[in-house]
Amino acid sequence: MGQVLRIGLIGCGTVGQGVVRLIRSEGDAIEAKTGLRLELARVADTNLAAPGLVGVPEDRITADANDLFADPSIDVIVELVGGTTVAREFVLKALQSGKDVVTANKALLARYSREIYAAARASGRCIGFEASCGGGIPLILPLRSGLVANRIHAIYGILNGTCNYILTEMSAKGKSYAEALAEAQAAGYAELDPGTDVQGHDTAHKLAVLASMAFCCDVDLDRVHVEGIEHLDACDLQAGRELGYVCKLLGIADQTDAGLSLRVHPSFVRADHPLAGTNGSFNAVSIYGNWVGHTLFYGRGAGSRPTASAVVADLVDVGVGNAARTFERFRTLNDRTPPPTYAPIEALRTRYYVRIMAVDQPGVMARITRVFGDRDIGLRAVTQHENEDGEPSAVVPVVVLTHETTEGQMRAALEVISRLEVVRARPVMIRLVQEHEEYAEPGVNPS
Repeated sequence: MGQVLRIGLIGCGTVGQGVVRLIRSEGDAIEAKTGLRLELARVADTNLAAPGLVGVPEDRITADANDLFADPSIDVIVELVGGTTVAREFVLKALQSGKDVVTANKALLARYSREIYAAARASGRCIGFEASCGGGIPLILPLRSGLVANRIHAIYGILNGTCNYILTEMSAKGKSYAEALAEAQAAGYAELDPGTDVQGHDTAHKLAVLASMAFCCDVDLDRVHVEGIEHLDACDLQAGRELGYVCKLLGIADQTDAGLSLRVHPSFVRADHPLAGTNGSFNAVSIYGNWVGHTLFYGRGAGSRPTASAVVADLVDVGVGNAARTFERFRTLNDRTPPPTYAPIEALRTRYYVRIMAVDQPGVMARITRVFGDRDIGLRAVTQHENEDGEPSAVVPVVVLTHETTEGQMRAALEVISRLEVVRARPVMIRLVQEHEEYAEPGVNPS
């Protein structure tokens, strides 16, 4: 018999049950590949029936996580309870009791990773967190090792399957936000309380974890600019498609002249870009390195089976000793890195889609375009939908595509436009995201 890794699992919900099933069904194959036997020693869950549903023997089930910390035979704790309160307590206790930790908890790492990594080093233990970002998509390992020869210039990611499913339904089928959300909940892609997902916070958590590693810095979650999808209208997504764009909620980390730009917001990407073709609950992440250029990681970003796959990959990494070596040796985790210089959102330079609901009367278009011109904002296209009823003073949408400008200039212009007496609602603004330059520095293209 080869080496045995004894596992204590805390939290036997959707992902936890997936981990149990995977170990039971694939344990022999994993041992044949690695020489490592994964053994589920104890499972802690407040619902004592949950572990039994997936075949965990009754004598291995407990309602008290402290039973796992006190068991000297357990090598590693898998934390799958979620949140940032009890989960933080469990992770720190596990480390203090001399056990390595594997977690899928992006919110915990986005907020407390510096403390947790430092606690692991003080205890001579390590943390595995591949499952925290992108579900079953390998992202942490490539950033840590596969792309180590590169300086990362940018990350553009569809990192939340709930939002991507909703936007796909709205964009491709013309459904309202409320209709698409209800379908996502019925299909199990969205929680009954979807706020963390649709407001962009889940994406921001993952972006903070990825950006900290990619740019070797200590990212402050509160410095990520966050906008969600809950206020989007299907008419804007349809207008974008007519113009050759698809709307996605993107998490973006971009090293600019003004500093590190960290933002989450709805974005129009060109219909021929790989991210535009990422539909339904799938995730996709574009990472740009100064030598490798554009790399794309695609797959299922959540769910029991994909996330369990990443958790077990971390368990193998811990069991064979790779996790401990890289955790100690590499200097990419944010307990060993400085904070970055942040680029304010006002410094962002990009193009914009704007919809303005304006009264259909002579001179209105000139007044609107004059506001843009006074702030040196070039207009690439202006479209006014026809007043089909022919009624005087009817309200019609005016759609504007700008040339590249700064966020600060755009906000100033839209503030003035919103106060015009001929404008009937606050303008809608969606940023146009362009393809990132593969080799941003002269002379580094290895070809």
